[in-house]
Amino acid sequence: MKILVLRFSSIGDIVLTTPVIRCLKNQLNYVEVHFATKSKFKIILENNPNVDKIYHFEKNIKEITPILKSEKYDYVIDLHNNIRSLGLKIKLKTKSSTFPKLNIKKWFLVYFKINKMPNKHIVDRYFEAVKFLNIKNDLLQCDYFIPEKDGVQVKDFFGTDVYIAFALGAQFATKRLPIEKIINLVSKINEPIVFLGDSNDERTAQDICNSFPNKKLINACGKFNLNQSASILKQSKVLITHDTGLMHIASCFNKKIVSIWGNTVPELGMYPYFPVLKQNFSIHQVANLTCRPCSKIGFQKCPKSHFSCMNLQDENKILEDVFTKFKEF
Repeated sequence: MKILVLRFSSIGDIVLTTPVIRCLKNQLNYVEVHFATKSKFKIILENNPNVDKIYHFEKNIKEITPILKSEKYDYVIDLHNNIRSLGLKIKLKTKSSTFPKLNIKKWFLVYFKINKMPNKHIVDRYFEAVKFLNIKNDLLQCDYFIPEKDGVQVKDFFGTDVYIAFALGAQFATKRLPIEKIINLVSKINEPIVFLGDSNDERTAQDICNSFPNKKLINACGKFNLNQSASILKQSKVLITHDTGLMHIASCFNKKIVSIWGNTVPELGMYPYFPVLKQNFSIHQVANLTCRPCSKIGFQKCPKSHFSCMNLQDENKILEDVFTKFKEF
């Protein structure tokens, strides 16, 4: 049997498909599992032993459609569920299944603040796409496999192996704490902190580090690839994070996670996936804001200009949570 799984983006969404991939591989006999995604995200799966082939494209799915046709798949499992994935399924002319994306329910939640979303993580919704194959959720965490060449010897790089990781990034500004709030948090933390993110976060991290010349603060933003950042996360004691891809990677390693939420809400089903160790993560959000969620993904600027979902975050509660989880390690 040959199965193609579709999820084109982004980091967190692809990480959250890995329980389905693992269960397909482990629960079906003689199965090949292939995965189609964008080129910049293939690093997430290229070391995953449950994926037999990865097909990737730069800009347009047409780049790989001919070779996908030649594979003659038995089934296509669509975990993206959009116009592009629908078009590909039509061209492949094979049996397919998808997961409930619940766009109408999301629309009601975002625009009318009427919550009809099921109390179900998106991983469990992904599993609905493979129910017809009798695939069951094994209730294990997501997978992220780090190749040996990308393992970071953190003590050699940072001079310590006891540290808090802080994932600064998020694709949209309304999912990120303002730098002033981060500086306030950092001012009250005495443990070493390693800031993680891409090159877009490098300046923010450096400004924070420059604010505290006597603290052990390390700017790792833009200096490591995704596998290496995952290695740094895996060795951290606690992760402070926004609603972003590194949060989901950290859950693969059962890390203690302190998550801070702005315009997005956990009710959309994308909170850290801990099917058993739910005590490993916490969610910090400003309650009773009538404008929240203002989007299911985010904006580069608060539509209301006040940005209360982040400006009113309780720093003391976040810090208390960080210190508690650090001591529990």
